[in-house]
Amino acid sequence: MKQKPNLSFWKLWNLSFGFFGVQIAYALQSGNISRIFRTLGADPHSLSFFWILPPLMGILVQPIVGTLSDKTWTRWGRRIPYLFVGAAVAVAVMCLLPNAGSFGMAVGTALIFGLFALMLLDTSINMAMQPFKMLVGDMVNEEQKAKAYSIQSFLCNAGSVVGFLFPFIFTWLGLKNVAPEGVVPDSVIWSFYIGAAILILCVIYTVLKVKEWNPQEYREYNPVEEKNETSANWITLLKNAPATFWKVGLVQFFCWSALLYMWTYVVDAVSETVWNTTDPASEDYQIAGNWTGVLYAIQAMGSVVWATILPRFKNTKMAYAVSLLIGGIGFALIPFCPDKYLQIIPFLLIGCAWAAMLAMPFTFVTNALQGYGHMGAYLGLFNGTICLPQIVAALLGGTVFTLIGGHQSSMMIVSGVLLIIGACCVSLINDKKKKD
Repeated sequence: MKQKPNLSFWKLWNLSFGFFGVQIAYALQSGNISRIFRTLGADPHSLSFFWILPPLMGILVQPIVGTLSDKTWTRWGRRIPYLFVGAAVAVAVMCLLPNAGSFGMAVGTALIFGLFALMLLDTSINMAMQPFKMLVGDMVNEEQKAKAYSIQSFLCNAGSVVGFLFPFIFTWLGLKNVAPEGVVPDSVIWSFYIGAAILILCVIYTVLKVKEWNPQEYREYNPVEEKNETSANWITLLKNAPATFWKVGLVQFFCWSALLYMWTYVVDAVSETVWNTTDPASEDYQIAGNWTGVLYAIQAMGSVVWATILPRFKNTKMAYAVSLLIGGIGFALIPFCPDKYLQIIPFLLIGCAWAAMLAMPFTFVTNALQGYGHMGAYLGLFNGTICLPQIVAALLGGTVFTLIGGHQSSMMIVSGVLLIIGACCVSLINDKKKKD
């Protein structure tokens, strides 16, 4: 088997550049979905149900795209066709979703239309996102993978910042940030339009610049899996998974449940705490929606800074636990920061937890899986520890919201408690590079 050649910086950049556009779309979705559905007329007690679809689509689509693209060989490549189709569908849906309230439909019909559009959007984003990770795995050698993924991480965070800031920027440029009741403001609609345009342009750039290997070249640079490597089913793999797989999964359960409640209720929480309103028809609520996008961008930037500090910890478990604890404190502070600029502090703290959540779990799990085989299958299954907690949290969201008295800001305290519990569970992880 040949050694994969070293790639220049710009070739590594081209492999992942489309990820910038995909992440803008993802940021627009995660930062504005609750705002859109609240504007359309969704009740806060049922708001979390609209968040079931994104993780559900993730847990279904990513393994399917991975499995199918492994077996696909076309003149355009094996990963790129899925990337392009996913991006094309995402662009179409991004132009429809924010207009759900502009077609003259009744509230119930508009919500159903929006829900269907959200399902298509998340499916297509996941379909477009997964191939970028696979392209690096296919074409980059072990020596350069860290560099390749760092470029991907940079583009991911940069795309997030841009997507989160769009509504704020377009309002500043003069687009209307208020609209008739049940209609999404122009600042949000045009954010989705411009995001869709950037997405397709970035993906076209990657398609034009990246030439995937043909089957013969691929086999020369990549080991062919043995039959016994692919014969085990998912149930068998889960039964034989190392204990660390499940212990990290427990930490993940509390972390991603906390994040789900943030995405669902944070616009209302910021609006309630700073502007004293949760009325989506009010101008103040829409201003709060824009400012929440700014806070999300600050969180992303804080995450980048904290990611440079994490390697300085001598103990990886300590770094993970401290990061989650700091993030939990950040969540709990949101209801106690009545000034919009004070809200920057909690989101910087949440960024610390976000940095650890993106890196630490896979470090522990890949170390524990050394010698187990089926690395790709196990990592695909591990993605379930991100998606399943969100589904559970979404199903229970209305009940939890009622139990705490129906205050959106109080849901941030719930998120903080969940993240602190996750920090405590880190102590259960066996941080050793061997089977346990």
